[in-house]
Amino acid sequence: MDRLPRGRHGLSAEFVARNQRDRLIAALILTLADVGYQKTTVSMIGRRAAVSKSDFYKHFDSKDECFLAAYDFAVERMRAAVVDGCAAAGSAEWARRVQAGVIALLGLLAEEPALAAIVLAEGLRAGRGIYDRYQAAVESFVPLLREGAPDGPGGQPVPAATDEAVVGGVASLLSRRVIAGERADLSGLVPDVVEFVLTPHLGTEAARRIISAG
Repeated sequence: MDRLPRGRHGLSAEFVARNQRDRLIAALILTLADVGYQKTTVSMIGRRAAVSKSDFYKHFDSKDECFLAAYDFAVERMRAAVVDGCAAAGSAEWARRVQAGVIALLGLLAEEPALAAIVLAEGLRAGRGIYDRYQAAVESFVPLLREGAPDGPGGQPVPAATDEAVVGGVASLLSRRVIAGERADLSGLVPDVVEFVLTPHLGTEAARRIISAG
């Protein structure tokens, strides 16, 4: 997020406020990735964003409130990546759209490890309220998976609870990797994640054929 020019710039107060708020959110995400939630302070966020402490408190009552805004921003970036990835597959079959969504998500997290850190690591360390938000974020991806999904290999609909468990399992896997400091390697998980996600609907062999076909 770019800083505003110094001195008189003719920008509206609303634009300045929005720019400051966006910079504070970006600064918190980057600072968390560097030093973690507990060590991050309002002063550190403000310095990184080039926003005074007094202006920080015009936007947020506390570090925690800024964290919530940053967390929600990061989750929306992740969700948008999945939606855009699926959309880019166009009229392809469901499995191909899911595969494209997984590739887009893991690519985003590998390219922007600070986003991965706030959602998949720091969000689990910041207290019960944030953990509930994490669970809600995970569950919000389930409808994206189920949209247009075929029945299971036996011809029976796959229960929503199964897809909830699958999405939760993917989130748990990614969290473990991020916490272990393996954020740059997330793109390498694409084949395993795609197989895991597709298998309840297609069966193992069909899921592997999708992956091997690229």
